[in-house]
Amino acid sequence: MTRSEDGPPHGDRHPHTQDHAHARGHAHSHGRGADDVDWEAMADQLERGGELHRPAVAEAAAWLRERLPEEPRLILDVGSGPGVGTCVLAEAFPGAEVVAVDGADGLLERATARAERLGLGDRVRVHRAELPGGLDAFGGVDLIWTSRFVHHVGDQRAALAALGGVLRPGGLLAVGEGGLPVRFLPSHPGVGRPGLQARLDAAGDEWFGEMRAELPGAVDAVDDWPALLTAAGLAPAGSRSFLIDHPAPLGEVGRAYLHAHLTRIRGNDGDRLAPEDRAALDALLAPDGILTRPDAFYLTASTVHTALTPPAS
Repeated sequence: MTRSEDGPPHGDRHPHTQDHAHARGHAHSHGRGADDVDWEAMADQLERGGELHRPAVAEAAAWLRERLPEEPRLILDVGSGPGVGTCVLAEAFPGAEVVAVDGADGLLERATARAERLGLGDRVRVHRAELPGGLDAFGGVDLIWTSRFVHHVGDQRAALAALGGVLRPGGLLAVGEGGLPVRFLPSHPGVGRPGLQARLDAAGDEWFGEMRAELPGAVDAVDDWPALLTAAGLAPAGSRSFLIDHPAPLGEVGRAYLHAHLTRIRGNDGDRLAPEDRAALDALLAPDGILTRPDAFYLTASTVHTALTPPAS
């Protein structure tokens, strides 16, 4: 399973995100069915999403440092995708070995290449696993980072328990889930009616609920992540949201990301939208649309929930 790089909440809910975007190791796909997305084919988009969210991941890593009693030696990035976040963690924790865990060989190859380019190859390695299983090779892990992954697993509580099971006593689990939908244009973008992005959010929320319901072993659960962590046998240790703010005029990476993001919305959620909103999307995807508009920006927030494993008795 592959998830997206750290992208918008719900992994770019309409879809993808976290292109989610979020983003990295998603157990299941963000398409109409459960397994119909080729994540490796989306590698460029996943990297773009990771780059947009990289400053927030660095800020989150600094916050996590405050919650750890000592310097971590072993960190897992579960659902690593092409490894943008993996390398941020390696830079933030220079005394640690960081393992990118994902189900897509092509994305893991990108993670290895990125680490080598950044001079981190001696501390970053990769591990292929069909998540949420495949972690039996690990034990005594100090910190697990996972972003926009758990919501791709039918039983989220069980997934959290499985992650907690490879942490050492007193180890820390950091789960990036939730936050705020991405905003990228003024409320009246000059195409279609005002409020286009809110209507895209509504269509994305409808899709997201259907996606969750169709997952194998799906368990309906409130998105109360501290409660889910408690139910998984972990002790919640605080939550915090991190702003991702790239003001207008947006750079080339951000524009390319948004163009691909809107293309997926048009293809996957188009039938949920009114004809005038589909026409507005078409205008934004035109050559003089989101790729060239001087008022395009990228603004969202990602929330990280933390929990500790019980200390050794």
